[in-house]
Amino acid sequence: MNAKNEIFISVDIEASGPIPGEFSMLSVGACRIDNLNETFECKIKPINTKSDPAALKATGLILETFEQNGILPIEAMKNFAAWLDKQSNNSERLVFVGFNAPFDWSFVNYYFLKFFGKNPFGFSALDIKAYYMGITGCQWSETSSSQISEKVNPTRIGDHNPLHDALYQAELFMLINKLRK
Repeated sequence: MNAKNEIFISVDIEASGPIPGEFSMLSVGACRIDNLNETFECKIKPINTKSDPAALKATGLILETFEQNGILPIEAMKNFAAWLDKQSNNSERLVFVGFNAPFDWSFVNYYFLKFFGKNPFGFSALDIKAYYMGITGCQWSETSSSQISEKVNPTRIGDHNPLHDALYQAELFMLINKLRK
């Protein structure tokens, strides 16, 4: 069996609450980690009106904005899948990379399965926090983005715009990856 090449894709989402299905994924941003010019982003119409006020306050998002300016989830996931398809060929595996990947991946996985029928990433994700912990041997409590940023000095910052955050995460991942060499 031949090992597939891996294409690392940094993904970030914003949501109206803590769990998919009950709450909506409102936006998604992604970029190739090896080519930050290859990006994807879209705003998504909410699947319902349910929201966690704390989640919206933390991000500054307004649900009605996504209802008016977002695209239907089925179109969003078709567009995302088409972009991902352009990033790889049949011999390459897409790897979902995220900062606190379990949260973002849970929404992306749910939306891909519900609205597209399959998840192009499969059933796994690479978490930058856990990766950093493994590379450095630090404690879990030392894996916040601000603490990691202090150690690796990225030029970008996170700002709750999913494309900006995906680019920031990609830079963090690349800088952390240099620590292992």
